[in-house]
Amino acid sequence: MYASRAAAGTDQETLLALLRECRAANPQHGITGVLCHSEGLYLQVLEGGRGAVNRLYNRIVADPRHHQVELLLYQEIGERRFAGWSMGQVNLARLNPSLLLKYSASATLDPFSASGAVSMALFEELVATASVVGLG
Repeated sequence: MYASRAAAGTDQETLLALLRECRAANPQHGITGVLCHSEGLYLQVLEGGRGAVNRLYNRIVADPRHHQVELLLYQEIGERRFAGWSMGQVNLARLNPSLLLKYSASATLDPFSASGAVSMALFEELVATASVVGLG
């Protein structure tokens, strides 16, 4: 799991292009995951083999579409949580702001000010309570 800030000038079309890229490339590398995007922030969980995830994370860090990339949580898992998605997207427009208040001091998404464990708990609730779009 990592968080980053969108580069200046990032718009909805840039985000959609990024998602299309991920959905096309991730299956061939055995990568699955889900991306949250809100107000210039990305919060993403990637799943796959250690080498594939590390290579992808290194490409993400170097990608000019975002900056301040920060690794929040890195762990081995027994099974994938998001195996059905080459890259799903959490629809934050359907999110109840009180969910964010459960994990932070304000009703805004700010994974940089929370621990990795808290960010993962929030992420799992985001996936459970908001709709995940972009299956496959």
